[in-house]
Amino acid sequence: MLGSWLAEPHVHRWWHHDTSPEAVERDFGPAMRGEEPAEDLVAEVGGTPVGLLQRCRWYDYPEYVAELAPIYEVPPGAVTIDYLVGRPEHTGRGLGPRILAAAVDAVWKRYRDAPAIVVPVVATNRASWRALERVGFRRVAFGDLPPDNPADPPLSYVHRLDRPG
Repeated sequence: MLGSWLAEPHVHRWWHHDTSPEAVERDFGPAMRGEEPAEDLVAEVGGTPVGLLQRCRWYDYPEYVAELAPIYEVPPGAVTIDYLVGRPEHTGRGLGPRILAAAVDAVWKRYRDAPAIVVPVVATNRASWRALERVGFRRVAFGDLPPDNPADPPLSYVHRLDRPG
């Protein structure tokens, strides 16, 4: 399922991931099995798998904190998320913001000490950063980061949502 989602043009455009079974197992299997700090979760609507949600604490992956450091200082304890809607027929129906809203709620429950969720997005992926903004994230920084797809310019936006009062 995940391999076929990653191969969909609307996903591959941004994720630019090898879709071979070996690559999917190598890169997603450990998190899905709970063998590393990140979590890869399948988003469902009415029992139907519609997307992928990844979440982790930033500081569990110091190389990502270092990558972001030139443009934004990640607060200790902050979490990040990444997401995709798998099938083209599920896009353009508001599922992205629905998945994100559920993800935010789940982050606050799972990571009770997380002060914020911080998400960098390549600037050309307007649908992604607009979905973040629809659920309350605000843009807090911008600058050059290595894009997932080498065809993209490096300009990225950093979005943040603080834990509610």
